[in-house]
Amino acid sequence: MSEIHPTVPFRGRGFVPATRRWAPWLAFIVIIAAWEAASDTGLLPALFMPAPHEVVMALYDLFADGRLVDHIAASLQRIVGGWLLGSFAGLCFGFAMGIFVLARSVGLPVVAALFPIPKIALLPLFILWFGIGEPSKIATIALGVFFPTVVSTYSAVDNVPRNLIRMAQSFGLSTPAIVWKVVLPGAMPGILAGFRISSSIALILVVAAEMIGTQVGIGAFVLAAGNLMQTDQLVGGVVLLSLLGLTISWLLGIAERILLRWR
Repeated sequence: MSEIHPTVPFRGRGFVPATRRWAPWLAFIVIIAAWEAASDTGLLPALFMPAPHEVVMALYDLFADGRLVDHIAASLQRIVGGWLLGSFAGLCFGFAMGIFVLARSVGLPVVAALFPIPKIALLPLFILWFGIGEPSKIATIALGVFFPTVVSTYSAVDNVPRNLIRMAQSFGLSTPAIVWKVVLPGAMPGILAGFRISSSIALILVVAAEMIGTQVGIGAFVLAAGNLMQTDQLVGGVVLLSLLGLTISWLLGIAERILLRWR
């Protein structure tokens, strides 16, 4: 007599990357509603934390007179310039460390020694070298982006399965072809993850850099609003930075969907 085995439920759904599109919107609505309710009831004094509608009105007034656009445009120019420069240099250096033994031997101790240094602490030195204008700020952002890009790129290249590389070698592919067709696609998820980190660092550094010797930019705007106790504009600047970070994350998400379609 044959045994009857119970049906085992399928358990392969775990750890599948997925999102719920409604979840972040619900979270934002709940947070803003709680913030507005706390302001209306007096739990949050307006002097220290203005209500959401006051923040929106302050941003609208700044947008209407054109100052908000000027601040955003100035910060974006610095972020894009510094991030592109630091990312390009970091990719080149990270790939060299992942592929060549000599570059790895030299690069690892150099990165370990310089990475922990707060990059904003070097801004006075960059001002001495490049002047108080745009080059010093872009150099600060580029240096801050460079090191996490190097680390993420080197780690991603180093984690590419060696059996894929050996298989490509057995088929007679040249070294440039192996790097382009095997190493780069295999390392791309780690590189894009590093871009998320480096873009956040660029956003932090541009705010800090703009608080020194500049009149235009989100950092300068936040500093001026804080000095004048204009808390609605101050919180508006913080909200603006959050929205800018979300926009950058959204753009990187689009890049991931395009570049990682093979997954």
